[in-house]
Amino acid sequence: MKETNEKKSAGYSSPYEFKGRIPLSQAIPLGLQHVMAMFIGNLTPLIIVMGVCGLTADAGFSELRTALLQNAMIIAGIVTLVQMFSIGPVGGKVPIVMGTSSGFLGVLNNTVTACGGGIIAYGAIMGACLIGGIFEGILGAFLKPLRKFFPPIVTGSVVIAIGLSLLGVGINYFCGGSGKVDYGSLPNLFLGFVVLIVIVLLKHFAPQNSIFSSSAILFGILAGYIVAVIMTFVLPNTGVDADGAKYTYSWVVNFSQVKDAAWIAIPSFMGFGTLSDVKMSFQASAIIPIGIMFIVTAIETVGDISACIEGGMDREATDTELSGGVICDGLGSAFAAFFGVLPNTSFSQNVGLVSMTKVVNRFAISMGAIFLILCGFCPKIGAIMSIMPQSVLGGAAVMMFASILISGIQLITKEPIGSREITIISVAIGLGYGLGATTGATAHLPYYIQLIFGGSGIVPCSLAAIILNILLPKESKSVRKMWDIDEED
Repeated sequence: MKETNEKKSAGYSSPYEFKGRIPLSQAIPLGLQHVMAMFIGNLTPLIIVMGVCGLTADAGFSELRTALLQNAMIIAGIVTLVQMFSIGPVGGKVPIVMGTSSGFLGVLNNTVTACGGGIIAYGAIMGACLIGGIFEGILGAFLKPLRKFFPPIVTGSVVIAIGLSLLGVGINYFCGGSGKVDYGSLPNLFLGFVVLIVIVLLKHFAPQNSIFSSSAILFGILAGYIVAVIMTFVLPNTGVDADGAKYTYSWVVNFSQVKDAAWIAIPSFMGFGTLSDVKMSFQASAIIPIGIMFIVTAIETVGDISACIEGGMDREATDTELSGGVICDGLGSAFAAFFGVLPNTSFSQNVGLVSMTKVVNRFAISMGAIFLILCGFCPKIGAIMSIMPQSVLGGAAVMMFASILISGIQLITKEPIGSREITIISVAIGLGYGLGATTGATAHLPYYIQLIFGGSGIVPCSLAAIILNILLPKESKSVRKMWDIDEED
């Protein structure tokens, strides 16, 4: 209590308040939590798309790959700062962390094929992202009159869909990473549980006002990272698969990447320096599907901001916050395209972190954004983050992602739930999310419909909730009143 009063007298605010400054000793670890939660997810989409385009190290593109990954960290940090502090109408002044979106992967994979692959296809993707980002920015400017289509019952359903879509991602991390030979192995699960147990213990048994409680995610991940390093030195690092091929366990910490990384590197602009071979182009086969995805992204961003404000501040997002957030989402993606980086959108992983910790102070989160920028200029720092085993991140992810689901439930239960609301939620989640999230369910639909609905249940869930909210009559007795009537009878 004495320490809290001293901080107040020094002009410091609370980490649970959006505005105001908190001590650096508190802000830095709180900011690092956000970086660790999104670091791998921020780079993975770029690595996947570069691989699909054929821009691999074996093909002679190692310098280009390094430069693009470097830019991805810098852009994520810059756009996050704009989202929190805003530049005019750009930015919702919300505690949202921005990063490279994985939601575009399905569309981008098809786009690469349509554009013939190679560095030309990558340039066409950047051109489409530029146009699509500007389009989303314009859509965000007109979001206020559209707000009536996003009441809590709709945004809550979308947030629930976002949470559901991330649960599998969290478990994949927990088990060592999707596609790994030792997926679900005992060492991977052990690391995940170490992180999870440390977080729970610190969150609920450490003093509530201490840095150990508010930064439980950070200390949990650090504990898991240290255990992984110890395991790397004391346990065998390789195994043999069913075909007799030797492989390295996914939990092994490989320091060679840190050793090979440079201390300082200057980012490159598309068409110049290391990125001189990447030329932005504009092809309809890329612009149309990617443009459609930017509309979808706007809906997801509305859901992310709604979940973040509800989960972190216990209130609904305002028109200005939603509009500014979507504008930043779009124009931030357009800005990223000039540096060869994929669309930068709100990161649901970090929304879960905010919902779980209630830490919404933008000064603290900005420390994480600045750290991301430093990682871009100092590849060695980025390398230390990138070699962290996925099972370590998974121990925190399973809790963070589930908390998004809880935020959605809080949104839809703000008002009494009647038969109308039950219908909207049931159809949106049951049919909408179920169809979109089930592999092959939309395989026989037209191509562009598959692009919108296939692979993610968020989009069909959103559309179902919006349409039903418009069509169904507003008069509906609350369930609570119906039960009361039955009891009286």
